[in-house]
Amino acid sequence: MRRGLVHLLAWMLATGAASTMTWWGVHTVMAGTAYDPPRALPITAADATGRTPTAQEPNPLPSAASRAPTRRAPTASPTPTPSPTSAAPASAAPSKTASTVKAYDTDGGRAVFDLGTDYATLVSATPGAGWSMQVWKTETWIRVEFGAGADRVTVFCTWHDGPPHVQVITY
Repeated sequence: MRRGLVHLLAWMLATGAASTMTWWGVHTVMAGTAYDPPRALPITAADATGRTPTAQEPNPLPSAASRAPTRRAPTASPTPTPSPTSAAPASAAPSKTASTVKAYDTDGGRAVFDLGTDYATLVSATPGAGWSMQVWKTETWIRVEFGAGADRVTVFCTWHDGPPHVQVITY
């Protein structure tokens, strides 16, 4: 009986030591790979209007709007041509019309949309300090929700029955 208890104790110690070493090794490796998702930089007035800053103005930070592709009216051909890398048919792509980039500042953060005549795209969404953010997208609407505790602010952009319309709802 005593011999069985000694074997059980030795097995428990060996298993505990092996589990601890395994956890420590995995923890050490994984600690270096975990990261916070990147946050979008705010769009500046110079970026929205497309002008360059003057000598009196500070250089603006690069924004998501400066990296995002812009939609412009076609110049040479009357019908838009699909890009060679696009797998979607031309009828499924948004029409290539002039668009406007608009920012909506709320208590929870900032949402920036590229608003066309019959489509909208989310350029960037940046939560304020202490706020979190979630984004939902479909073919006819985009919802950006900022949350902090029980407070919620939703920026809702729809274009299913006409030009894009943006609502800011606080609750």
